[in-house]
Amino acid sequence: MTANGYVINRAAMSINQTQQQLFQLIRTKLPAEASVADEVAKLLNLSTDSAYRRIRGEKQITLEELEILGVNFKISLDRLMNIPTGGTLFEGNYVNPKTYRFDQYLTGMMHSLVYFNSFKRKELYYSCKDMPPFHHYHYREVAAFKWFFWLKTSLQFPEFANRKFKFTDYPDDFFLLDQKVLSLYLDLPSTEIWNYESMNIILRQIEFYRDGQVFESDEDILRLYEALEKTWNHIEVQAALGYKFMHSDSEKKIRGEFKMYFNEVHLGDNSMLVLLDDVKTSIVVHTTFNYMMTTDVLFNENMHNYMQNLTKRSTLISEVSEKERSRFFRIIRERIARRKDTLHSKT
Repeated sequence: MTANGYVINRAAMSINQTQQQLFQLIRTKLPAEASVADEVAKLLNLSTDSAYRRIRGEKQITLEELEILGVNFKISLDRLMNIPTGGTLFEGNYVNPKTYRFDQYLTGMMHSLVYFNSFKRKELYYSCKDMPPFHHYHYREVAAFKWFFWLKTSLQFPEFANRKFKFTDYPDDFFLLDQKVLSLYLDLPSTEIWNYESMNIILRQIEFYRDGQVFESDEDILRLYEALEKTWNHIEVQAALGYKFMHSDSEKKIRGEFKMYFNEVHLGDNSMLVLLDDVKTSIVVHTTFNYMMTTDVLFNENMHNYMQNLTKRSTLISEVSEKERSRFFRIIRERIARRKDTLHSKT
């Protein structure tokens, strides 16, 4: 092969990889049920077959087609071609109490998980500042409490200002969506890095509402602690087995792989990294409820290295390290038990 032929082949490979990345980014912009080929065909005035040829990389897209797709899906050419600009491009939405709907938040999470699970090779890394939201959905009591706390205290929705917490206020439709999100999470292989502080946030939130007399009764607080205990027990069983399963499944049917690490000194920040075949995506949580995400190559390589180094400095407590795993779960369980005992002593 001539040198020129080699250069041409290398350039063609680079263009093909860029084109594949373009369509992977477009997938992230569409609802889970939408067809990328249909949307591309409609925008470019092509047949569906012609759109598929471009998606598969069999035909290169033109500069005009690239412009149409980039403008419509708000994809930066710098980002797509990994051109260093001295900055990193993130995407995300801000929660607006005037327009925010919790069911849309759950639906968006569901669509993201459907997209993640559509890849042959996928893995989620999660640096846990507090309990990942997926675990809220094992039991309705925990899901209901977190929903109420977010809307009343974190987002300060006016209609929640003077409301007391009631389990019955949590809509059935929301819990049905919770279960769909949970099921998709169970299918996604994940690596979670926990710390002793990771469960303290929800415990402090419960105490804050208890001190502020937001609960209607101590019985409701006890019921919430018991649901949290069951959640913690279920996470421990999953860690021991090394895979996820639905808590109501007596047969413990194997779902996604579950790697759980314990780090005694590192405080997580709820950052996430998703590995999808050859593409990495970072999700950075900020201002409690908002998040932003990027597929910037340099940023994600740095995030991947960070997660890898963090796991190396942590103790793997899923499947192995039974002594460390038992100690970690026992300490958190004792914290919950002490709070339950305080309630019992008042009655």
